Amino acid sequence: MGIVKISEDMHEALRMASQALGRSINAQAEHWMRVGMLAELHPELDHRDISRMLIRAEYEGGLDLLALAGGKDVVGTAGKDEVETNRTTRRKVAVHE
Repeated sequence: MGIVKISEDMHEALRMASQALGRSINAQAEHWMRVGMLAELHPELDHRDISRMLIRAEYEGGLDLLALAGGKDVVGTAGKDEVETNRTTRRKVAVHE
């Protein structure tokens, strides 16, 4: 575990968001980092797609940050198919069970 220095303004935003969403400050910061990381690696996805990706990854054992950094599939085939459908149709689809 390391230390990341952030501005006072960002710390205050983290504190407020963490209280509102029932997370610790560290958990909120980590959530925002995951979302931002996925948004940068997959600019074609919107927030809803990224949220679904995170939920599916958690359901399948957690987000594999090493695979994510290496460009490998991080959520399994079902999640990938869903994202492909979203990309090609430009509309949201239900998560398939």
